[in-house]
Amino acid sequence: MTRGVFVTGTDTGIGKTLAACTLVHALRARGECVAVMKPVAAGAVLHAGRWVNEDSLALMQAAEVRMDALDRVTPILVREPMAPHVAAAREGRGITLAPILAALEASRAAGTFVVAEGVGGFAVPLADGLDTIDMARAMALPVLLVVGLRLGCLNHALLTARAIEGSGLPFAGWIANAIDPAMAAADENVEALRGRLRAPLLGRLPFRPGAAPADLAPALDVGPLLRARSRNQLGAL
Repeated sequence: MTRGVFVTGTDTGIGKTLAACTLVHALRARGECVAVMKPVAAGAVLHAGRWVNEDSLALMQAAEVRMDALDRVTPILVREPMAPHVAAAREGRGITLAPILAALEASRAAGTFVVAEGVGGFAVPLADGLDTIDMARAMALPVLLVVGLRLGCLNHALLTARAIEGSGLPFAGWIANAIDPAMAAADENVEALRGRLRAPLLGRLPFRPGAAPADLAPALDVGPLLRARSRNQLGAL
């Protein structure tokens, strides 16, 4: 089991990247050397003459990774912001695990703790017979769930948790991210999940548009991640 986490979410657009970047800062504040990955990214912009994904750039900035490591951080990039298997088909290519696992091996050498952000939710198709659950299994990373706090999050979080547990991967923990400032009974929803999710709550991120991940890092307790050195320990949390 690789030391690190695979960051997934209850849906797309719920703040996985913000949570992952905040996590990177929290880990680095504890003295950890962190390698970041966005193994599959959909949606690209031109940056310094290269096609890059903005989530990948954010992760690299959080970990202070140089641009020449971009291919290791994101081994598979499709340009259109849509379901990755559809975007890849439009480009006349397929998505396979081989380049992802090669990049993961390089990431292990670059950092002692790998933070890999998934694409969309936990069961997003990547190719025929391949989805993000398969990718997380192949990477052998414990799973960290980001719950976007909005109406419907209870159902989404509990269903995703079942998928995580059914994958056979350790459920490392979860982060509650406030994405709807008008959400009613947010505290009660968090408590409902705290009593039902079989993983520790690492923290709550406030609704603070434009906030720097480094400033939010104190909201996270990464102790459970650092204390859990094996699959059995993580699974027992």
